[in-house]
This record gives sequence, C-alpha cells and structure tokens, in this order.
Amino acid sequence: MKSLWLLVVPDLGYAYKECGLNIPKRHFPMVPRYSRPEMVKIWSPETKFQIWFEIEAHACDAMADIGVIPKQNAQALWKAKDVEFDVARIDEIEAVTKHDVIAFLTHLAEIVGSEEARFVHQGMTSSDVLDTCFNVQLMRAADILIADLDALLEVLKRRAHEHKNTLRIGRSHGIHAEPTTMGLTFARFYAEMDRNRTRIMTARAEIATGAISGAVGTFANIDPQVELHVCEKLGLVAETISTQVIPRDRHAAFFAAMGVVASSIENIATEIRHMQRTEVHEAEEFFAKGQKGSSAMPHKRNPILTENLTGLARLVRAAVVPALENVTLWHERDISHSSVERNIGPDATVTLDFALDRLTQVIDKVVIYPENMLKNMNKFRGLVMSQRVLLALTQAGVSREDAYRLVQRNAMKVWEEDKDFQTELLADAEVTAALSVVEILENFDNKYHTKHVDKIFSRVFKNS
Repeated sequence: MKSLWLLVVPDLGYAYKECGLNIPKRHFPMVPRYSRPEMVKIWSPETKFQIWFEIEAHACDAMADIGVIPKQNAQALWKAKDVEFDVARIDEIEAVTKHDVIAFLTHLAEIVGSEEARFVHQGMTSSDVLDTCFNVQLMRAADILIADLDALLEVLKRRAHEHKNTLRIGRSHGIHAEPTTMGLTFARFYAEMDRNRTRIMTARAEIATGAISGAVGTFANIDPQVELHVCEKLGLVAETISTQVIPRDRHAAFFAAMGVVASSIENIATEIRHMQRTEVHEAEEFFAKGQKGSSAMPHKRNPILTENLTGLARLVRAAVVPALENVTLWHERDISHSSVERNIGPDATVTLDFALDRLTQVIDKVVIYPENMLKNMNKFRGLVMSQRVLLALTQAGVSREDAYRLVQRNAMKVWEEDKDFQTELLADAEVTAALSVVEILENFDNKYHTKHVDKIFSRVFKNS
C-alpha cells in the first residue's frame, strides 16, 4: 500500500493527494511534513475497517462455536477477508445513516450478502467495535514507538562512548559549574530514554484490552466467551470490567506516557540548541552541502531540526490533557471522548514517531567541538575549580565559613576584574597559610572530575 500525504487547506479543511488510496479528505487530520508512512497507515480508514471486520468475523466464529448462530453464516463472512473495503461507499452510506458502524455493516452485507450477514454484530454495540479497534491501533502504534526508541538508544549509546572522556563544562542556571564530559551528557539522555521505553512498554500493556460485552457492558445479549475469543485473536486481553466503553484511564496513561517521551525529546533538543549558540559553539546540527540557513543572511547555520523538535513536543503534550479529561464520562457511556480520540490518536502517535526518528538522525550526525568545549571551560581561568579549593581548605583545618569566604573573595576577582583564579589564590596569604603551592596546584587537575565516569557508564549501560 502506498503512503498517503495530505495537505491542510484553510477553506476546504483537510484536502488530500491520493497515492494508491481512495481516502476522502476528512479522514486524516495530520500534516504530511511531519508524518511517516508506517504510522500513518495504522490510522488509515482501510486499516480501521479491516480491524472492524476482523472483530466482527471473530465474534461470529465464537458465536457459531457455542451454537448461537449457524456455522455457515460465520464461515460466509470470511469471504470479505481479502476484500478492500470501499471507503467512499461507506462514507456515502454514513451520509444517510449518520452512524459509521452501521454504514460499515451495511457495506459488509453488500459484499457477503444480506442473508449471510444476518447474524453479524449480534448482541454487540458500536463501542465493542470502536474501542477494541482503537486499542489495537494504539498497540500497533506503540510497537513502532518502541522500535523508534530502540534506534534512538543505540545512537545515544554510540555517541556516549565516543565522547566518554570529552571534557566540557557543566552548567547550572546557565552558568559555569564544574567539569563533566560530553559522554556523560549523552549517557544521561540514554538513561532517560531507556526509562521512556519502559513507560511506553507499560502503556502498551495497559492499553492491550478489548471489550465485546454489549450494551452497558453486562453481556446480557452476548456470551463472555465471545469476548475472550476475539481478544485472543487480536492479541488483547479481555477488559476486566467495561461499561459500554473500555475505561479511559487506560488511554489517559497511554497519552501521558507519550507526553513524557515528548518532553524528553525537547530536553535533548534544548541542550543541542544551547550548544549551537554562537557564543557557545560546542556542538551543532549537521549542516549539509548546499543547505542554506537564512534567506537574508548567508552565514547562518541555525538549529532548525531541534527547534522543530521543540515544537513537535508541544503538539504531543497537547494530547495529554484531553486524554485525562476523557476519563470522566456520563454513566455507562457518552461520546464526549470520541471526537477527541479521533484527533489525538493519529496526531499524537504520528507526530511522536516522526519526532523520535528526527531526533535519532540529529544525534547520529550532531557535530561535536571538543576544542571549543575546553576553551569555554577555561574561559574564566580556573574558576570552575572553586569547590575543590574550598574542600581542600576545610581538609586543611580552615572552618567552612572562612574557607568559603577566602575562595569567594578570589573568585569574585575573576568575575569582576578578569583575573586568573589560580594566580589570585597563590597570592592570597590566608590561602597559602593553609595550603602549600603544590597543594593549591593539585586542585586544578581536570582528571579529578572524571575519575568516576567508568562507574557511571557501568550503571547506565549495565543491561545494554
């Protein structure tokens, strides 16, 4: 099946360009610029109707097995197994019925014959089909997202080991703090994304339920064995207790997990954007031959991909609050959740899939400048070693209050008078009264700050 790319047209709503699919414009509220075909396909009407068919056909098989309907009717339904459902025809029927499931069932009867389809949907309600299908689609989407995370983790791991001992300055509040390494930066992003993989795995397991329980979920008109059979065939487990819908706390957890992943994407993107600032220039996105950064300024090399990722993360997170609000429904069901999910289901999963892939490409090609990292770290001539000097003074018998005063006094000269921190310490009689020249100089060894890098790496990558 070819991929479908769609364009947003203000006056016409969502227009479309057909690439092997006959899909009316209203079916895809997503932007092709930020879409990948495999995830888009999950949300295509062809895929949806195929899942609907499987739910109905497996339900008929189960009902035939327990003697509720004739076996020949259940068998006849499978004539539609390899038929591509006519989306335009279903839309045509729905324009009259105002009901999407009824429109589909009518079209199904047109394919297999009205007599053969006589027992289709017996004892079922629309939510049995819609909710079970939605969860199948979310499961499949989760599988793609997990594969995306695996690819990202592999790249982060490689870049972490590549720059395991590449010194750079750590910052807090945007201000120089103490030395760290670029490898540790990649490693912490790896650990964060590894946790996110677990979150999506957990969310997938939680969403992998189906319900074929009939009106208000009492099984009054359909045997619970039918639900078990359908769920087994679709790789689901039967919902513990449904009303007329599958409980939406499951979906809230799923979209919340995606929101956390999106925030982690933005976290990484923001760090790269910072490092690419002209005044920092410790790293930058790969700039391809022939690429142009600005229509006005030929010199520009902008962090456009990570800025894009920041925006995409906002879109994914925008689905979280509506998903949380969908938990509250009236009594055994209403459809206030339906319009929300028809949008956030495809939009959030398609966008997150694209964002994860884009971030993987960014990390894979991001250019690191170790020399600039050292240059930045030494910009204030040893100032970042202030804590080590402080600790050395306390170890030498100076009270912490006095040690802090002595170190800060010399540190402020670096900030305010452009002095050299080490030189000022060596010229301070109170400091040299407590520490020898050799002891002072020992506190300016960068290796002091990287002595536990191997231990941290063993923690991060112990299972990979």
